[in-house]
Amino acid sequence: MSECRKLISLIGRNTKCYFKDIFTFFMSLLTPIILFILFVTFLRTVYIDNFERIFSEYGISIEPRILNGVAGAWLMSSILSVSAVTVAFCSNTVMIADKINSSVNDFRVSPVKGTTISLAYFVSNFFVTFIVLITVMLIGHIYLAAIGWYIPVGDVFLILVDIICGILFGTLLAGIVGSFISTNGGASAVSTLVSSMYGFICGAYMPISTFPNALQNVLSLLPGTYSVGIIRNHYMNGYVNAISEELQKLSLEENTISEIITEMRNSFDANLSCFGNNVPLGAMYGVLLGTCAVLLAAYVAVVLLKNKKK
Repeated sequence: MSECRKLISLIGRNTKCYFKDIFTFFMSLLTPIILFILFVTFLRTVYIDNFERIFSEYGISIEPRILNGVAGAWLMSSILSVSAVTVAFCSNTVMIADKINSSVNDFRVSPVKGTTISLAYFVSNFFVTFIVLITVMLIGHIYLAAIGWYIPVGDVFLILVDIICGILFGTLLAGIVGSFISTNGGASAVSTLVSSMYGFICGAYMPISTFPNALQNVLSLLPGTYSVGIIRNHYMNGYVNAISEELQKLSLEENTISEIITEMRNSFDANLSCFGNNVPLGAMYGVLLGTCAVLLAAYVAVVLLKNKKK
């Protein structure tokens, strides 16, 4: 059997191992489910009130369907960007479980290269995370269509690209961390820590603009912040354009419209800054993909070192 066919077999085996454990699959969906429930029951009105506050300062009001939609879009960008990392850590439990029950040792005594085994875990983790996030995205888009859909087709495709970039970041990070974990306790501790903290430190749960300036500067140095930023831009662009058209119907001056839109984008992290300097969308991609390149090099180094010791 060629090494390629061995790789495909291992990827299939790892993916099946993950999805046959219903509890593990449910746990990977737990974070997005909790966020969605919190939004619908509590946070939705908070976000809408914050958007309305910006417009009320200028004595204007916006169609409720647009406000409901932009609040929902903000939520979806948060859920997907956070889940790209948290789900990657959950699905990485297959690799850790194989180390715990010594299944990986059976693979190593077979005629399969150690690098092939490691690559199979990585690809399977990426594939599983992608399936979970696409499921979450479809559910979220059904919700957005019901309350107010203003996302153009082009941005939907860009959102998919953003999700892939976020999953690549999360999968590489989970792979490196998981390489040093060999107990159930360690895996649970890391997964819990990531699930509870990641959303806060990347500005997914609360806008970074609401934090103190010193903390904003620190968070602007983290690549996860830009993973949130790129997907948030593409979720909010359609709504921002719809709001701009509504403001134009009110015969407002262009400067006033631009001021309102800028304040809205700044307040809800569609615009990000680093030490007072605005970060363009291209730079956000550069930071995220550059970090992925560094993580990939680190992951390859860890895999080669571990295989050398076997």
